[in-house]
Amino acid sequence: MNMDSDLKDMSKEPLSPRRDTNLEDHPATKDQPSTSTSDVASTSHSDSNNIQELEQKYAAFVRHDMYGTMGRGPLPWTQKIITGFALITLFPLRLVLATLVVVLYYLICKACTLFAVPKREDEQEDYAHIGGWRRKVIFWFGRVLGRALLFVFGFYWINETYRNPDIDSKFDHELEVTEKSEESDRPGAIISNHVSHLDILYHMSSSFPSFVAKRSVGKLPLVGLISKCLGCIYVQRESKSADFKGVSGVVNDRINESRQDKSAPMVMLFPEGTTTNGDYILPFKTGAFLSKAPVLPVILRYPYKRFSPAWDTISGRRHVILLLCQFVNNITVVRLPLYHPSQEEKENPKLYAENVRRLMAREGDLKMSDIGLPEKRVYHAAVHGTPTVLHQKAD
Repeated sequence: MNMDSDLKDMSKEPLSPRRDTNLEDHPATKDQPSTSTSDVASTSHSDSNNIQELEQKYAAFVRHDMYGTMGRGPLPWTQKIITGFALITLFPLRLVLATLVVVLYYLICKACTLFAVPKREDEQEDYAHIGGWRRKVIFWFGRVLGRALLFVFGFYWINETYRNPDIDSKFDHELEVTEKSEESDRPGAIISNHVSHLDILYHMSSSFPSFVAKRSVGKLPLVGLISKCLGCIYVQRESKSADFKGVSGVVNDRINESRQDKSAPMVMLFPEGTTTNGDYILPFKTGAFLSKAPVLPVILRYPYKRFSPAWDTISGRRHVILLLCQFVNNITVVRLPLYHPSQEEKENPKLYAENVRRLMAREGDLKMSDIGLPEKRVYHAAVHGTPTVLHQKAD
């Protein structure tokens, strides 16, 4: 099914020009006069204005939940009581259950990979290519326990909209696909917007694909082996070796392998390259579209009343605590039809990526933003009060 016609009605107006941060916007001075009380108040007011200006420029990364930007905002006394009660009762229970689920799956992966030799190629190592009963056990328990972990975290139900049931049903029969299956029916990659670390759990429970991860993830206790069973694509951006392909090269090879070998793991990518607050969608990197293969767009949203599961401006520890202290969490999912690129899109990966992004923005009611990771770092640094190009320390 070709979706070019769906794009004709979409806006063709160019996005607003990218606003780059300049060192001269807020120059630092070496000679500072003595500070008075009025100066402190003026500085505080100026900082507040700067943060407000940043929030307007970098709206895609601003948290709007009850707990505030860094999860430390003032709360009504009723909410303090509710959070305190959950911290004493619900948090430890969920933490123990989540740990048990992870340990259980680790033991299952350990048993299935016992005496098995991992596939090693191009600095990659994984167990996702093993077949037979081992793969079936890893695959099905991975999906079931991934969903169980979401349930423990308070996602008791998931509101999913399937736009193409024929494609989605293939995930339930991944291990039984025969040679009669047409290559065009299998996505080159699953494409998703990125909001939270919970995105991975959903996709793991839904289709059990491989992800792109830092090489250090493969060395972590428990999670390291699980990531190898998922077939994660490990990347090391600082690698300088002559044969280093780069992230796009490795991803492209894995997509082609998945298309040619039905037993190879699916690939799931977050082409934005970073997370947003869930209301926006950032420009896509082209790595997922270089193979010219069709992609399956999936849109994730996390409706919330108090705490937003979005992973932005808040520390990991505080995020986990507040997430586990929320009695009910929600997630909505829209799975779009398989997107087959036109010939023009195949020849122009940037056009292919942009058209898929515009489609996801329209279908998911997401706002399009032209900023990215560099602007996110500037905003985060300013919010946390660390030296940035906006606030430099005097020499």
